[in-house]
Formats: sequence, structure tokens, C-alpha cells
Amino acid sequence: MNRLLDTSLPRTRRPSLLTLVIRLITATGRSMERARTRRVLAQLNEQQLSDVGISHSDRLVELDKPFWR
Repeated sequence: MNRLLDTSLPRTRRPSLLTLVIRLITATGRSMERARTRRVLAQLNEQQLSDVGISHSDRLVELDKPFWR
């Protein structure tokens, strides 16, 4: 077929196993970091929340999020 007339979408490559492993490790690391920072956030008192500019309701919203978000 003439390449100039070919309107099909370009072929996409499947990610390699190494790429998938790297993505998994990266996502796991991000999730662990989120969980750690939310644990710290849960331990802050009202004065500390005020110092960093976070309201009590903002903290509750953040603590309600699942670990993957």
C-alpha cells in the first residue's frame, strides 16, 4: 500500500518487561510516600496545621483519600 495514502494509526509498541517493572516500582514508591505523609498529617495538632496553612477539614479530605490517589 502506498504510505502516502495510509491513514491507519501508527503502530504502538508494547512496553518491555523492564519498563513495566520500573513503572510498578515507581507507583509503589509513590503510594508508600503518600501513606507516610498522610500518617504524619494525621498526627499534627491544630497549631501545626495552622502553621502549614492546612485547615482541619482539608486534613480530613486528604486522609479520606485512598492510598493510590
